[in-house]
Amino acid sequence: MSPVARTTAGRRGLHPGAWWLWAACMAAAASRTTNPILLLLIGAVAVYVVAARRTAAPWSRSLVLFLRLGLFVIVLRVVLVMVFGNRVGGHVLFTLPQVPLPAWAAGVSIGGPVTAEAVIGAAVEGLRLAVVLVCFGAANSLASPYRLLRCLPAVLYEAGVAITVSLAFAPELVMAVGDVREARRLRGRPTRGLSGLRGTAVPVLERALDRSLQLAASMDARGYGRRVAVGRGIRRWAGATTAGGILLLLAGIYGVLAAGSLPWGGIPFVAVGAVLLGAGLATSGRRTNRTRYRADVWRTPEWLVTASGGVALATMVIAGILGVPGLEFSAYPLAAPTLPLLATVGVLVGLVPAWVAPVERTSRRVPAPAAAAADPSTARPDVGTDAGPDTVATALVSARIEGTVP
Repeated sequence: MSPVARTTAGRRGLHPGAWWLWAACMAAAASRTTNPILLLLIGAVAVYVVAARRTAAPWSRSLVLFLRLGLFVIVLRVVLVMVFGNRVGGHVLFTLPQVPLPAWAAGVSIGGPVTAEAVIGAAVEGLRLAVVLVCFGAANSLASPYRLLRCLPAVLYEAGVAITVSLAFAPELVMAVGDVREARRLRGRPTRGLSGLRGTAVPVLERALDRSLQLAASMDARGYGRRVAVGRGIRRWAGATTAGGILLLLAGIYGVLAAGSLPWGGIPFVAVGAVLLGAGLATSGRRTNRTRYRADVWRTPEWLVTASGGVALATMVIAGILGVPGLEFSAYPLAAPTLPLLATVGVLVGLVPAWVAPVERTSRRVPAPAAAAADPSTARPDVGTDAGPDTVATALVSARIEGTVP
């Protein structure tokens, strides 16, 4: 029997919430600058951390998808500016055929001269969005979605389960269609045309119905949807603090992203909103009676990783408040960007997770050695040797609970 991977409690990777907080801070830092050197540096930091701390899990390869998406965003931004952008003076690279428009569309142009300043400015704007995507792609590559679901507050757990099930629908449907078509092909039955569609649709629907019944039974056995009675005053307090925290948090995030819109970069709004939101979610969580098996804990590495992202964002905010030159890049007039020292040091601090974040490791139970195999009385009924079905099922359930088996 094949060995079963088992992740022990002492060898778990970093808390998924810490990865997402670090990625959000790096993305917010990227949104506060248009300096292409700083943006490339932030992207390089995110890619390096992923290369140093990613595991062999299926979601660890998602960064490649975000890199391709970022490249597509840059190209699309440049193409849109070349075709529909404002025709401002500069170094003309080439001229596109111009489409005459009526007088009421005087502010819109299609075609015309394309300048180097317009292309570079569009590329930098697209680069900023691409770096933000890369930062969140790094979080997707480093954080296990199953562990992240388990770490949600009790009041959000049921919504998280529903979202996870809905997101898993499309991949499972594709797998089901592929399995049915492969089975029909091996039996010599048609897989194309109307007959192939009719022969594939019924087994796929039957399989989806079976999975739905199994999922419903599993969720009901785990107490999904059950509530604990609480007082009306507690419910009102939870609703008020949650709503107020969300409003302050949104206002603070806007202040962080839009430099100069709020005092102190909106950080006080974010802090107060986070406290109120946390208090509201904790109070609302009393209505949900939920337990956790081997809950993820928040230790020193989590604090260091979160603080490294916070330092990167804080240096960007402080540099913007102090008016440090080099944060903003302007293509009019066209000149080489400068590198602000304070912001650069803050971004380099974001490399800390590459050394302090623990890597999730799996230990595999291997078959007994030859000496033990020669003497069956010394062999242990382990998962990797001659384990019974109950032992193997228990190991699989434990691995699924710990997030090593999706």
